[in-house]
Amino acid sequence: MRSSLGLAALLAALTACSTAPHSNSVPKTTTVPTPNAATRHAVANLASASGSLVSGRLLLASTPSGVRISGDIGGLQPNAQHGFHIHEKGDCSAVDGSAAGGHFNPDKKPHGRVGAGPHHAGDSDNIVADTQGVAHLNIVLNGISLGSGAGNDVANRALIVHAVADDYTSQPAGNAGARVACGVIRLSQP
Repeated sequence: MRSSLGLAALLAALTACSTAPHSNSVPKTTTVPTPNAATRHAVANLASASGSLVSGRLLLASTPSGVRISGDIGGLQPNAQHGFHIHEKGDCSAVDGSAAGGHFNPDKKPHGRVGAGPHHAGDSDNIVADTQGVAHLNIVLNGISLGSGAGNDVANRALIVHAVADDYTSQPAGNAGARVACGVIRLSQP
């Protein structure tokens, strides 16, 4: 008798669970925004060059106006400015970073300062190291693209950090000194 009461209770419970409540209302749905399919991401792992100890990891993401570059670069001279550019070739095989070629310049413009007249597509303002020798980047370089296949595409090119500040006027590269770090811009998943 005990087992038949237990079986009856179990059947009643299962029947109650399988009966859905009746409702005339439409269930609410949650809309989850999807990422912009045009947004592309890349990573550049900077390795030391020219006998320096400079290194870092930078993340790149396409934006409507250009490419955002964020991340940290360490091993820099503390409290100093350093030239920072996109170079034409994605080749960091030379110990001095020279295999990366010159600044990325698809429009054949003179070297200059961003926002102050003509400049290379790969030109950027100097980066500034803090008291620990670390530069924290969160910049947008306008007029370039990432993974688009267009003439201004920086995917598979190199990011170069220089030993000293870019003077923004000397041709063809701003007299920024030795290349102290190099990293190839490689497309990645977000």
